[in-house]
Amino acid sequence: MAVPLHVESVGAGPPVVVLHGLFGSGRNWLTVARALADRYRFHLVDLRNHGASPHTASMTYLDMLEDVRALVEQIGLQQVRLVGHSMGGKAAMSLALNDPRALERVVAVDIAPIAYSDRFIDMITAMRALDLNHVTRRAMADRLLTEAIPEQAVRLFVLQNLVFVDGHAHWRLNLATLARELPAILGPLPIAAGARFERPVRFIRGERSDRITAADQPLIAALFPDHRIDTIIGGGHWPHAEAPAAFLAAFARALLD
Repeated sequence: MAVPLHVESVGAGPPVVVLHGLFGSGRNWLTVARALADRYRFHLVDLRNHGASPHTASMTYLDMLEDVRALVEQIGLQQVRLVGHSMGGKAAMSLALNDPRALERVVAVDIAPIAYSDRFIDMITAMRALDLNHVTRRAMADRLLTEAIPEQAVRLFVLQNLVFVDGHAHWRLNLATLARELPAILGPLPIAAGARFERPVRFIRGERSDRITAADQPLIAALFPDHRIDTIIGGGHWPHAEAPAAFLAAFARALLD
């Protein structure tokens, strides 16, 4: 059953719906949206169990596509450019392959329509193990997570989800569901045999990332015959944050051609 997603909208023009990745939120894309706000109306979504959207016991791509489809219908959008990063990109491709009626095109950022190995359960386990009753500052949590999440940029990204209300820390993420549903999140897309999305699909990958490889391209071509793959020099799995100028140029092209 679809749940009502939190969405923040900015700009004016044709609609662009943006789906963030695991541990993210719609606000991760606010800088990009503001840069192109004179051309498009961006709808920055918090997916279920993230940000300000509801927590649920389930987190499959069928769940996510139902949520996004309901949101598009509720806002009354047509000819949507649907953008997704990482997990959000797989959710966007799932909707395109299952119910593409409202979609004009898809932009998938550093993700392919495949299953991935688990790189996250240790992070989630460490986050759940924090005794939030004794965490009074984000810097304290940062120090406590250093061993489990040694990359500072990733740690700071994750810690955006740690919020303090009346002096008490809590995670905006539903970590219990994310841990349980991680196999579904990392797994293959829910698609019927012979499914294809004939409209444009633009992949943007980071040069330093391994999420889209040459081995993935036959499947990409079979599912998305009108596709293109652009590489962001100097970018990794978060090219919109790691190489913002190059990403913005590629992203603007991807929304148009």
